[in-house]
Amino acid sequence: MSWLLISVMLAAGPGFAQTRPAAQKKSTPAPAKWPIASLVVEGTHNFTREQVLAIAGLKIGQVAGRPEFDAARDRLTATGAFETVSYKFVAGAGGGYDATWQVTEIEQVYPVRFEELHVSEKDLVAALKEKDPLFAKGILPATQPVFQRYSAWVEEYLKAKGIQEKIVGTVMPDRPGEFTIVFYPARALPAVALVSFEGNRVVTQEVLKEAIMGVAVGTPYTEDRFRELLNSAVRPVYEARGRVRVAFPTIKTEPAKDVQGLNVTVTVDEGETYNLGKVTVDLPTPVKPEELLKSGDFKTGDLANFDHVNEGLERIRKTLRHAGYMQAAATLSRQVDEDKHLINLTVLIAAGPQYSMRKLTIVGLDLDSEAEINRIWTMKPGHPFNPDYPDLFLNRVREQGLFDNLGKTKADTKINEQDHTADVTLTFTGGKPDTKPAGRGRGGR
Repeated sequence: MSWLLISVMLAAGPGFAQTRPAAQKKSTPAPAKWPIASLVVEGTHNFTREQVLAIAGLKIGQVAGRPEFDAARDRLTATGAFETVSYKFVAGAGGGYDATWQVTEIEQVYPVRFEELHVSEKDLVAALKEKDPLFAKGILPATQPVFQRYSAWVEEYLKAKGIQEKIVGTVMPDRPGEFTIVFYPARALPAVALVSFEGNRVVTQEVLKEAIMGVAVGTPYTEDRFRELLNSAVRPVYEARGRVRVAFPTIKTEPAKDVQGLNVTVTVDEGETYNLGKVTVDLPTPVKPEELLKSGDFKTGDLANFDHVNEGLERIRKTLRHAGYMQAAATLSRQVDEDKHLINLTVLIAAGPQYSMRKLTIVGLDLDSEAEINRIWTMKPGHPFNPDYPDLFLNRVREQGLFDNLGKTKADTKINEQDHTADVTLTFTGGKPDTKPAGRGRGGR
């Protein structure tokens, strides 16, 4: 529900500052509209201020009031991109007012792909951007209103090209753990019944089939979609063996004989074997590059096994998180040395803000036991916040037997995004522990 705040400061403007005798006072109705002095958008993550305001249709300097803002709110709601939309405005400079849009975005947004349309995707995307400013990043909320609206726009575009086609949109799995919104013809597509490979020597038929069959069999077949499945399911099998140049030059299909669907045959070009070359960390980075590379433990000179490389990358992310960079991202850039058959890697760090410890609260212990916990807790206020430390601390308290009769324990963390700090509450339940004599171990970090 929208809400409106009109400051009484409006009454103090130049037209209202003078006083008259009571007999001469005339009743003047308060104006229902004012010039917009500023427009602020709050709550966006996936979309920009400009995208939201383009949909709202209101501009600085425009004279507007509740009807115009209600209509703009309805336009934003109709996009299907927002859970909630509301506005407020207060008196601003020069007799106008400062307006603020407050939105809550739909959380499920995914990249978009088009299949089997047989038109220029570049031209289609340009046409859709003209229809909807929110499409500027090539991502869409996964809601039915969005699917229906975009399907209609794609159909309209195809019709202008002389193609009569009913279009549907849906969310489909892409790479492991990732999803994509796909728009494609509504006509029934044949499903994948069986997949086989030819040209493979390094990896057996059985291993390749095990990698692809679980994700491919039963799915509607288009070549674009099937190639995505090959890249997400089969390519990692080869990259774990140093075959980073693996390719799938041809894909053949034929109707299955025993079941309804298609038999798909994939030709594999396995390529040459590559070893892991030099690994560097791109600067700047808040943690010393040598410390990150030590965490990654990359096996330079060994086979370029990208299962092991990705495990090392995850250890680097963990090191950054332990240093307080809880939102840190670490990705890889590959440089292929074709002459030496080496893969050189650059680790790219996007650290984000550093979080620090703010307050420790202990629940369920007597004063002496609470003092002991405070003594051995090493992550003091102001220190970088390690999100794994609270549970690690409690596990070590239990393993080292620092208390007798210790009941259940629990660690709760509250993250304060405004100042990038963390408050931790340690809860001890069950019987009341008795502290042991001096000389006990420490909780450890």
